[in-house]
Amino acid sequence: MRHALSVDVEDWFQVGAFERVIDRADWDACEHRVEANGHAVLDLFASAGVKATLFTLGWVAERYPAIIRRAVGEGHEIASHGWDHLRVFTMTPDEFRDDIRLARKVLEDVSGQEVTGYRAPSFSIDARTPWAHQILAEEGYAYSSSVAPVKHDHYGWPEAPRFAFRPVADADLIELPVTTARLGGRTLAAGGGGFFRLLPYRFSSWAIDQVADEGRPAVFYFHPWEIDPGQPRVANAPIKSKLRHYSRLSAMSGKLSRLMRQYEWDRTDAIAAREAARTP
Repeated sequence: MRHALSVDVEDWFQVGAFERVIDRADWDACEHRVEANGHAVLDLFASAGVKATLFTLGWVAERYPAIIRRAVGEGHEIASHGWDHLRVFTMTPDEFRDDIRLARKVLEDVSGQEVTGYRAPSFSIDARTPWAHQILAEEGYAYSSSVAPVKHDHYGWPEAPRFAFRPVADADLIELPVTTARLGGRTLAAGGGGFFRLLPYRFSSWAIDQVADEGRPAVFYFHPWEIDPGQPRVANAPIKSKLRHYSRLSAMSGKLSRLMRQYEWDRTDAIAAREAARTP
C-alpha cells in the first residue's frame, strides 16, 4: 500500500494560530525561514528516497522560487495551497476563484509544470462552502485534499466521507480527505501536522495501519516550520496556540524520518488518480 505524503509550504508567521496577532501587512518584515526549512524538508525526502507533494502558497513561490525548482528537479509534485493562507470560508466565491487563479499562475510559471491539485489552508472547505468544490472543478483541478472529516475548534466537516469521494456531480474532481481513524465510535484526526508531532508515534502508525487494513491509503501532511525549533516565538499569541505551535518541534525530523522509512509513500496526484479509478 502506497500512501500520500505532502508538506504544506508556508512560513511560521502564516499559520492560522497567529492570524489575529501577526498582521498580514507585517509579513515581509518578519524573519523568513521557509526557504531554509523548505530545503531541509527536501533533504529529508531525498534521504528517505520518497516522492511527495508540496502544497505551496503562491506568496511563498513568488518570493522563493528555488524551493519549487529544486522540488520539481527531484521529482516532487507542486500543488496549490492558495495565495496567502486565507481560509476558504472567509472568502466569497469570486474571491476564492481569484485566489486560486493567482496562486496557480505563479506556481506554474515558477515550476514549469501544470498544477492539478489543491489543498485549502487549514482544511477550510466544509459545510459553509458548498460552492468551493464546484469552482475547483470549473477551474480544471483533478483533485482537492481540503477536507478534514472531524470536529475541531479551527476546522472540520464531520459529516464528510472519510475516504475519497466525488464532491461535484458529473465532474471528474476527486476530494481526498486527510486521514482519520476510528476508535470507540469516534472519528479522530490522524493525518499528521500537530497531531503527529504532539502524540506518541505509535498513534500515527496505528492509524495508518487501520486505514490500510480498510484497503485505503493514508493522506499525511506536515509543515516546514514544524522541523524548525529555532523559529521566533510570538509572545502575545494565545497560550493554546503557543502550546500547539511550539511543542516538540525538536522531535519532528526524527519522527518524520522514521515514518518515511516504515511505510511506502507517493505523490498526492498519484494517490488521487488511483482513488479516482475506484470511486464511482
